[in-house]
Amino acid sequence: MTTPPPGGDYPPPEPYPPYAGYPPPGYPAGYPGYGHPPPRQTNSLAVVSLICAFLFAPLGVVFGHISLSQIKRSGEEGRGLAIAGLVIGYLLTVVAVLVIVVSIVFVAAVARDLESLDGMVPDTTATPTGQLDELPKFKPPATLGSNCQYPATAEPASKPAKSPRTGKVPTDPAEVSVSMTTDRGNIGLQLDNAQAPCTVNNFASLAQQGWFDNTPCHRLTTGALAVLQCGDPTGTGIGGPGYRFPNEYPTNQFRLSDPALKKPVRYPRGTLAMANAGIGTNGSQFFLVYEDSELPPTYTVFGTIDETGLATLDKIAEAGVKGGSTDGEPVTAVEIESVRLD
Repeated sequence: MTTPPPGGDYPPPEPYPPYAGYPPPGYPAGYPGYGHPPPRQTNSLAVVSLICAFLFAPLGVVFGHISLSQIKRSGEEGRGLAIAGLVIGYLLTVVAVLVIVVSIVFVAAVARDLESLDGMVPDTTATPTGQLDELPKFKPPATLGSNCQYPATAEPASKPAKSPRTGKVPTDPAEVSVSMTTDRGNIGLQLDNAQAPCTVNNFASLAQQGWFDNTPCHRLTTGALAVLQCGDPTGTGIGGPGYRFPNEYPTNQFRLSDPALKKPVRYPRGTLAMANAGIGTNGSQFFLVYEDSELPPTYTVFGTIDETGLATLDKIAEAGVKGGSTDGEPVTAVEIESVRLD
């Protein structure tokens, strides 16, 4: 006996009728619109945007925006690529702009520094303004010579040089005699060690190293400023020993905020002083005053010139400046042959 299945006999199920109108008559299965839809196409400008972001960032930004607009209308793939192109394009554009701005600022700063270094003392276009104040009476600061420092500069030394000893330097002897021999005659100097010990310490150190030997006096000025400037081995007006040091007398007789520091005073004939490109930028360049000159009290006076030296300077000045100018290379070329401590 055959046991019927649980539930009894059921007739086989009838097949479901086809869905009316789908698929369309005569269209095979797999026809577009039937089954799984095909993958969406990637927007080509999205790819271009990402590539251009690395090659030329602004184009990556432009194509990125266009691509996003097209994707929004067409529903294409590639939104992530377009956004990546935009982000990278914007970042690289900002970086490029910053680099350009920093470069311009840097070049402008270098140009200003070179301009300020050119000559190291003011131009001579100023006209006499009547009776000038004298240099102030020297009052020794409490810290005079107690901590001489010669920090390195960004510019390398124009010729090999060692910086002077640092720290406390003696102010005795009060004066140090120096013989400066040039191809135009001897110039005797008396260095004022009691008044400007850090500056004298520097000058003596350079002299003992032979720094000044066989170097030109590159600049002669006439008029309100009457000086012969020396101490740059390059002869360009911007050379130095690779370090710098602070001002001493007469600058240290004023507060740095005192407006009197900008007012010209009389640097008398026979003065030996340091050239600089601003307070605290002294190096190796110095100038010899052969006629009373107008200068703000921001140039360290560290000695005097003897009568023999002034006679030599008078002959050099009498020949004038090349080109008939009042400031520039002297007609009579001057070379320092040696500087020796007596």
